[in-house]
Amino acid sequence: QVQLVEIGGGLVQAGDSLKLSCAASGRTFATMGWFRQAPGKGREFVAVIAWNSGLTMYADSVKGRFTISRDKTKKIVYLEMNSLTPEDTAVYYCAANPVISKKVADYWGRGTQVTVSS
Repeated sequence: QVQLVEIGGGLVQAGDSLKLSCAASGRTFATMGWFRQAPGKGREFVAVIAWNSGLTMYADSVKGRFTISRDKTKKIVYLEMNSLTPEDTAVYYCAANPVISKKVADYWGRGTQVTVSS
């Protein structure tokens, strides 16, 4: 059974950094990604990484501030977030084989809350 478990959320201040982790059990996937959903808004793509090549892609809103990476041995995907702003406040979801344009994925984690205070 596939499970994606996110950890690392929390309450931080603007300008702080935070690192999220997503552990995948059961199998690996061609791509892994992060999405987020702020209160009252739809789910938004954040970043994606190709598991084998390590190629990455980011939403414009986080480019240069966030870094997605993976540990192939541990089957963990990371999202390192720097220079956080209140606009980054959202529930962050890990996704396996996401289709970015449709905001769907083969599997989703339950999400982890990130709150950035001003």
